[in-house]
Amino acid sequence: MLMRKVPGFVPASPWGLRLPQKFLFLLFLSGLVTLCFGALFLLPHSSRLKRLFLAPRTQQPGLEVVAEIAGHAPAHEQEPPPNPAPAVPAPGEDDPSSRASPRRRKGGLRRTRPTGPREEATAARGNSIPASRPGDEGVSFRFDFNAFRSRLRHPVLGMRADESQEPQSRVRAQREKVKEMMQFAWQSYKRYAMGKNELRPLTKDGYEGNMFGGLSGATVIDSLDTLYLMELKEEFQEAKAWVEENFHLNVSGEASLFEVNIRYIGGLLSAFYLTGEEVFRIKAIRLGEKLLPAFNTPTGIPKGVVSFKSGSWGWATAGSSSILAEFGSLHLEFLHLTELSGNQVFAEKVRNIRKVLRKIEKPFGLYPNFLSPVSGNWVQHHVSVGGLGDSFYEYLIKSWLMSGKTDMEAKNMYYEALEAIETYLLNVSPGGLTYIAEWRGGILDHKMGHLACFSGGMIALGAEDAKEEKRVHYRELAAQITKTCHESYARSDTKLGPEAFWFNSGREAVATQLSESYYILRPEVVESYMYLWRQTHNPIYREWGWEVVLALEKYCRTEAGFSGIQDVYSSTPSHDNKQQSFFLAETLNLLPQD
Repeated sequence: MLMRKVPGFVPASPWGLRLPQKFLFLLFLSGLVTLCFGALFLLPHSSRLKRLFLAPRTQQPGLEVVAEIAGHAPAHEQEPPPNPAPAVPAPGEDDPSSRASPRRRKGGLRRTRPTGPREEATAARGNSIPASRPGDEGVSFRFDFNAFRSRLRHPVLGMRADESQEPQSRVRAQREKVKEMMQFAWQSYKRYAMGKNELRPLTKDGYEGNMFGGLSGATVIDSLDTLYLMELKEEFQEAKAWVEENFHLNVSGEASLFEVNIRYIGGLLSAFYLTGEEVFRIKAIRLGEKLLPAFNTPTGIPKGVVSFKSGSWGWATAGSSSILAEFGSLHLEFLHLTELSGNQVFAEKVRNIRKVLRKIEKPFGLYPNFLSPVSGNWVQHHVSVGGLGDSFYEYLIKSWLMSGKTDMEAKNMYYEALEAIETYLLNVSPGGLTYIAEWRGGILDHKMGHLACFSGGMIALGAEDAKEEKRVHYRELAAQITKTCHESYARSDTKLGPEAFWFNSGREAVATQLSESYYILRPEVVESYMYLWRQTHNPIYREWGWEVVLALEKYCRTEAGFSGIQDVYSSTPSHDNKQQSFFLAETLNLLPQD
């Protein structure tokens, strides 16, 4: 009002302000409002205040943090819940809340307390890997247990309907038989070799070997997930107790990086994700630390052997090579080690492997089996989808799937490699059998190893995400390769397959020398049966799986466990006196009886 009385003043608005003054006033006011409300979102622990102004966010199921670790950020983020979800009880334990509210058992896993304060304190004191857990301050990722559980084909332990109410059927009887075989294999190991790496059933004692660097209990750790999934509660608790009390990492030998990763770290990670027991997580991380020196090479491509004593990489000569299947089969486990520890070093190591492989020139798009960790060059041009190369390709397609289908690098590498394999290695025999040969500098060896028989399942697994015009083709190719591998079994006297089989001189899908005629309880053929059964539900794959069960019972079962045999073409074969840990971890686990 005062300003209106000033002579010569003409108000520009009812408030008595000229237009420029009004603009400055509004600018000041808007800045003040922005400052006040913005402070609510900058204050620490402001999630409650945010809820007053922001609508709750929802998360689509199935997007996991592994995608972010792999270098592919998920489409959206979600705040960790304030409290962990209730756990599904471990084998042999009862869940008291389940009686009142059965639906709550479908929630995510609860992280249980560490097995002992001493081990947790040791984890906390580590310099390179903090004893952090997903959701803790400073860790920007979290495993989505709900999404993981939703992807399981069958309910986890304790959630399946009472089997006593299931109708008696041939399939149920077969499933129970496989379960009995697992119990027998475990009980034999427990009785004669508990704590040793593997059982020798003929001499009824244990075997340590020299590829685990002094680590023990390979069969225990390799068997954890199978015992759990088969609902062998007492046996699982025995295995868990051994890990808690007797699995020590203060060893000083030289170990195979590949074998320790797939048998020990893979076994511990599987057990942790199935049960939520902290002892498995902590042991996996600590063991992963001990493998890191293998990557201290000029290229970052790890050596095949690491010394637990000196922390150096073995075979330290310029002419030595690293093997594709070994350094190419670390990606899945190492991403999860980063996820569960909060330490990016594991993910960085395997990302670097990818980087080297993407840059190096590949002959005709093929990946040779030997690479120098010093120069970063291929040592020789031997290509195989079997031994020396096999699991590298498997880890590519599984990395794509594990990332929630966001790891485009893995997807592109897989399909590019598969196209090269089909162009240069795939053959059809005069008898109509499709097989993947081995390539030596442009010359083909017309043979296929037992290890290569996983490829039928792998190709079936990847068919869904191939180009639309290739999907049917890949499904047919998977079935043809799996049929060929079945023929290698059917054409032997024992109905078990040889270590390698040839296609030449009028002979197809059979071994041509005794040194390739042995069977060591390998899982690759039944693995392909399992994938093809799950995808097609063609009963032939169940029938083929059952043929393997009968053959194992007849020729490999002994008084004190299962043993490999030295000649699949002999109706009275000699045994090799070794129950491989992967027989319990994979072969019995993969037989397609569900």
